Amino acid sequence: MKIAMWSGPRNLSTALMYSFAARPDFAVWDEPFYAAYLAATGIAHPMADQVMAAGIIDPAQVAATCLGPNPEGKPHWYQKHMTLHMIPEFDRGFLRGLTNAFLIRHPARVVASYARKREAPTLADLGFLQQAELYDQVAELTGTAPPIIAAESIRTDPRAALSRLCSALGLNFCESMLSWPAGPKAQDGVWAPHWYNAVHRSTGFDDPEDPLPDLPPALQRLADQAMPSYQRLDSLAL
Repeated sequence: MKIAMWSGPRNLSTALMYSFAARPDFAVWDEPFYAAYLAATGIAHPMADQVMAAGIIDPAQVAATCLGPNPEGKPHWYQKHMTLHMIPEFDRGFLRGLTNAFLIRHPARVVASYARKREAPTLADLGFLQQAELYDQVAELTGTAPPIIAAESIRTDPRAALSRLCSALGLNFCESMLSWPAGPKAQDGVWAPHWYNAVHRSTGFDDPEDPLPDLPPALQRLADQAMPSYQRLDSLAL
């Protein structure tokens, strides 16, 4: 099985990747399209040159690799994808060959976390509109509505939430998914030193989140713009 997990940034996505990497039957791939996205858009991201140098910048080659043999001969392959990386110029046909799933998080939490890492985010940076579009496209291409899991539900009860997710994906839950060693991981993208400080301190999923953060007006407007897309997917979550 090849699982493509689609989320925006700051969505608990790296912790969930670590969770699947902790299973003995899974290989993982961190943000396959990141280099191609940066090369195609020219957008200024932290460590952009290093990301492009280390990754695959041809989106067709990335898609072909996503559908290729699983690394290390593993039975399953977890691919951590960012919805914002799938710009309109990139062909989406490869999605038919993957088992797609979606990870969501409340926009206020995403905006607050993202703004601490990169100034003046835009709606396109956060991936909410792209996530809703991709959800519809996957459902149309595959004929099946893909499962959606909320980051908040994972942090509230990791075992129960991951059990639901695994069941929806046709997998058995594995107890090893609940913990991992602290520190950088071999599967981390080259961008990890900028983005992964907090998750590198973790050894499992954090406790349930605090109340929603108070945002300054500009960031609150951004969160408000993302809410309709988020709420539609949240209404369908496991």
